[in-house]
Order: sequence, then C-alpha cells, then structure tokens
Amino acid sequence: MAGFAAATATTPVPGAPGVHRVDIDAMWTIGGKPNGGYLLAVLARAALAEAAAAGSAHAHPLAATAAYIVAPDPGPAEVHVELIRAGRTVTNARARLVQDGRARIEANLTLGTLEAGDEPWWGANPPAPLSPPEHLMRVPTYEPVSGFTLPVMDEVVLELDPSGLGFAVGAPAGIGEFAGRVAFADGHPVDPLALLFIADVLPPVTLDLGVPGWVPTLQLTVYVRAVPAPGPVTVRHHARLVQGGLIDEVCEIWDAEGRLVAQATQLAAPRVPDHGPAGQVAAEAAER
Repeated sequence: MAGFAAATATTPVPGAPGVHRVDIDAMWTIGGKPNGGYLLAVLARAALAEAAAAGSAHAHPLAATAAYIVAPDPGPAEVHVELIRAGRTVTNARARLVQDGRARIEANLTLGTLEAGDEPWWGANPPAPLSPPEHLMRVPTYEPVSGFTLPVMDEVVLELDPSGLGFAVGAPAGIGEFAGRVAFADGHPVDPLALLFIADVLPPVTLDLGVPGWVPTLQLTVYVRAVPAPGPVTVRHHARLVQGGLIDEVCEIWDAEGRLVAQATQLAAPRVPDHGPAGQVAAEAAER
C-alpha cells in the first residue's frame, strides 16, 4: 500500500526549473490505467511545490481543469510546471504530465488558501441521502460486470449506497447516479488536495445505465471550496446527458459536517450502444 501522500509525491529535478519527477503508482489504477483524479492530484502537488519555492503562501488547489490527451502508464514520468501569475488572492499555474517524451495530460490550476472551518454564506446543495452505514457496500478490487481489476480500491474505502448497485445483478436502475462514502484505507485525512482524486473515484455512472466497460475521461474540472472536517466524505456522481458518444457527469462532495467541500464536472467517452434507455428514463423522470 503506497498511501495517497507517497503516491502523489513529486521531486524537483536539479538544474531543470519547473520540472518534477514522479513515479506513477500502479496501485492507483483501474484496469491497468492510472485514475484521472489521482493524476490531477499529482499535477496539483507539483504546482503547489513550485509555487512554494517561488515564495507563494498559497497552499491549496482551488480549481483545476485537466485535459487527458493520452493515458500514461505506471512508472516514471515528469511534471512540467509553469507559474503564470502569483497574486495576493490566487496563483495561476499550468502543469503538464510528460512520459516517454510525450505530453499525456495538460492542466490549468488556480491555487489559493482555504480557511479551516469556514462557513458558507449561502448554499443550496444538501448532502446526498445515504442508507445507514451498515447497509453500504464496499467496492472490491475486482469488478465482475466490467471485468476490470481495481487496485485503487485497496487504497481507499469506497462504500456505495445499494440503491445504485442493481447493475451488479443485471438490473441497473437506469437513473445514472451513484452515491457513497469515501475515506483512505491508511487513515490519510481527506484534505483539499485529496478532493481532486475523490472527485473521480466513484465508478462510471454508465454502469447504472446498463453500459459496462471502461469510460475514458476527456476533461475533468474540479472546484475545491473548503477544507473538509475530519472523517469520511459523502460523494454523489450523476450523469447529466449521454449523447453523441459522450457523457457529462457531475460530482458533489460533502464533508462529515454536511458542508459542500468540492464539486466537479467531467466529460467522458463511454462506448454506448446505438439504442439505449436514456430517453425513456428521462421521459419517465419528467412525468414523476
């Protein structure tokens, strides 16, 4: 078990300004490919380190948008960071993951400092309702429907609400939503950097729409809004639209005190069948 801190660690390359070495950890993969949120956290950690070396006091990622060009493999890689502007409120940076001389991920990051215990002035998103803890189901390291091995599930405790697990017995609910609780298996606190990973940790909601298989991420945007209170976080991941071979998904994360601490939008490319239930499900939902 590598642990989140060790798996996202980067090391500056002497004599190469803005370049950091990273070892992409095989334990943080799904079906042999590194999790997209994990990779975004790696890029953000390198950007934060570069900002700190330049004298910035900004300690947290506030917003991050990544374009996933080519999926990297576990093993050595580099993160190239460019600090664009260091202001009083935020620092803007660009980061690129390079492996074998090829750009794999491009990201734009906004860095700042969040105050622990900061209360919202206004909010409209209550936490997703979950079944009692004893009824939640932990995701294993092998997913029988898609046939994927999920080593990352040894690193996190991901417990899903059973209302979204019909796909596992051949009866997907067809609402395009999963919800559950997330914590790190090694006890690492869910901090602002970890929220970048957690925004991408739930299974693809296409499983609940009856579409098995890998769903490669094309672009992921995460907003980090608060320092989470200690304890597991509640996560809801739901589809907004499946059309033209693309799906956009929304993720919301609440801490143990019920505060919305992060939200994300993802564009991904599922291999959907020619005719699916999405239109009928949407029509029935409107009638209800």
